[in-house]
Amino acid sequence: MTTVAQREGVTRAVGAPAAGVHPPHISVVVPTYNERDNVEELLGRLVAAVPVDTELIFVDDSSDDTVDAIRAAAEKLDVTVTVHHRAEATGGLGGAVVEGLRRAQGTWVVVMDADLQHPPDLVPQLVAAGDEADADLVVASRYVDGGTRDGLANAYRRYVSQGSTRLAKAMFGRTLAGVSDPMSGFFAVRATALDPAALRPLGYKILLELMVRAKPRKVVEVPFSFGTRFAGESKSSLSEGLRFLRHLATLRVGDSQLRMLGYAAVGVSGVLPNLVALQLLTAVFGVHYLTAAVIANQVAIGWNFVLTDRLIFRSRRRRSLWSRMGQFAVLGNVDLVARIPLLALLVGDLGLGYLSGTAITLAVMFLVRFLILDRLVYVRTSKPSPSVWETP
Repeated sequence: MTTVAQREGVTRAVGAPAAGVHPPHISVVVPTYNERDNVEELLGRLVAAVPVDTELIFVDDSSDDTVDAIRAAAEKLDVTVTVHHRAEATGGLGGAVVEGLRRAQGTWVVVMDADLQHPPDLVPQLVAAGDEADADLVVASRYVDGGTRDGLANAYRRYVSQGSTRLAKAMFGRTLAGVSDPMSGFFAVRATALDPAALRPLGYKILLELMVRAKPRKVVEVPFSFGTRFAGESKSSLSEGLRFLRHLATLRVGDSQLRMLGYAAVGVSGVLPNLVALQLLTAVFGVHYLTAAVIANQVAIGWNFVLTDRLIFRSRRRRSLWSRMGQFAVLGNVDLVARIPLLALLVGDLGLGYLSGTAITLAVMFLVRFLILDRLVYVRTSKPSPSVWETP
């Protein structure tokens, strides 16, 4: 088979069937990150297992030559293979899966890892189980009768896997009722049962994201034996664990609400540098307390900006650093000025106490600042990355 290279600017839907040809029944989406030593074996086993019209989509975030390895393997096989290399790994592995879901043309989309811990010969069984049960989602489970998790490398990974599963089920008991393995990375979903644009993945637990946001009508499970990695090293890490916890919190309270809570925590933390600067300026350097208060407010604004920029809106820093910093500083100082007439209205005209009025003005201006930052300064952008190549 000849591999046709595709450059940026591809306009047609990747994997779209030619005119008069029905879409495939199955699309397989495989996210890859430095899996060059696995892809030839994976493709060989997949081609042997799935129907000939199956669409294979790789979404790649690699820094090695995984794309070249896929190309070399695909040239030997009579199967449609499409690869998309993302310039930015937005959303991690989950983000790669969502991009694959957007592009898939099949009635069923099967998601699996590239390391062969998910057995390729189970793909048709997952789809058949979904068709037979008229389900929207079929989960390959390690925890139902007949399933195993022997491929987890050690006791620590088994403990983390089981602990994350219990935590997720505790937080989303109703949504995950009857699902034994919501952390599985191997599943089949009916394309009509989800809207990829509604998914906001963070890290590698895309199935949990899909179940909470898409709420599939009917879910069935198929047991499978979680195998050992064929080659390479696991991508599991402490940072991925922290992303998982953040993802859980986002799904539970909402993305915007979580950012607001984080922004509030940053604001509270800014009280300390404000007071320290005020004390140093007045007690050590003899600066007048009003002047010192203005300077200390700038110190707190700087502190709050660094934490907000790096922790709360890290993934949404589209504007330049100086633009973000300048707008943040303007908001911080306008807030101080705007609260004065509002406080005068509450205390002088409405008869509220000074402390109550101050608390209300702080709450109102906090909300205004957050909404401006969230909607105008740190703007979310989302667009699919271009294709690298495809084999037609």
